[in-house]
Amino acid sequence: VVSGVRDNVVALSSGDGLLLVDSGSPGATSALLTLLRQLPGGGQVKTLINTHYHADQTGGNEVFGKAGAAIIAHAKTKEWLATQHYNPQEDHYEGGLPKAAWPTQVFYSSGALTAGSEHIEYGHLVSAHTEGDCYVHFRDSNVLAVGHVASPVSDPELDWFAGGWLGGRLDALALLYKLADDKTRIVPAFGPVISRSELQAEHDLLQTVYTRMTDDLRNGFNAQDMLDAGVLNGLARTWTDPRKFVFDVFKGLWGYQDTIAPNIV
Repeated sequence: VVSGVRDNVVALSSGDGLLLVDSGSPGATSALLTLLRQLPGGGQVKTLINTHYHADQTGGNEVFGKAGAAIIAHAKTKEWLATQHYNPQEDHYEGGLPKAAWPTQVFYSSGALTAGSEHIEYGHLVSAHTEGDCYVHFRDSNVLAVGHVASPVSDPELDWFAGGWLGGRLDALALLYKLADDKTRIVPAFGPVISRSELQAEHDLLQTVYTRMTDDLRNGFNAQDMLDAGVLNGLARTWTDPRKFVFDVFKGLWGYQDTIAPNIV
C-alpha cells in the first residue's frame, strides 16, 4: 500500500512492471512516482485499475495513460471520466478528463488477469459508492482492494448523484465479506488496512442506520427530522459531518424508494 498521496494506492510488483489499484489525488502524481520508483519494477506502471471515477482515485490516470499503461475500470466509471458532469456538492460542472486518462479496457460485471504469478480478479460493486465501483482481489496474496466502499476512519461516502446509496453499499459489503477470509488484508481507498471482522462491523453499523432511516421514512420524516430524532445516536463511531451523511443517505433512499419496501411510497 502506497500512502502519502492522500488516498491509498495499491501497487503490485511483477516481472513486467507494476500494477496499480487507483492512481492517487490530483497534484500528488510526482510524489506517487517517487514512491513507486523505490519498488521493484522501477516505477514503470503497466496496468492501472480504477475502483471508481472520483478525482482522488484517478489523479494520475493521464500521466500513466500517456506512458502506455493499460487502464481498466467499470464501463460507468469511464463514462464519468470522459463526460462533463455536475458536482452537486460544490454546485458546478466538472469537465471530463483528457482522453489519455480514460480507461482503455472496460468491464460490466467482472474480469480477471495475471500479473507475474499473481492471479487477480475484479468485479462490480453495484451502486455502493457510485454506480461504477469495483473491487480488486489479489487471490494469491490474499489482498482485497475495495475503494471507498469501506471507510474505517472517515464518514462513509455515498455519491447519490452518481447512483450510490446505502442499500447498494450494504450489498457490496456483504459480497466483500464472502470474498474475504480471516487472513485477508482489506485495503480501503482511505485509512488503514482492515480485517474481515472490521468489514463486518461496518456492515452491521450501516445496517442499523438503514433500518432506522427506513422506519423514519414510513413516519414521514425528512433528513433534518431524522437528525433531530437522533438517528445516529448510540452507534460505535463518531461522524465528522453527520448532517452531510444523513442527507446523502436520505437522497439515495428516495432514489431507490421502489426497492426499499412496498409500504414506502
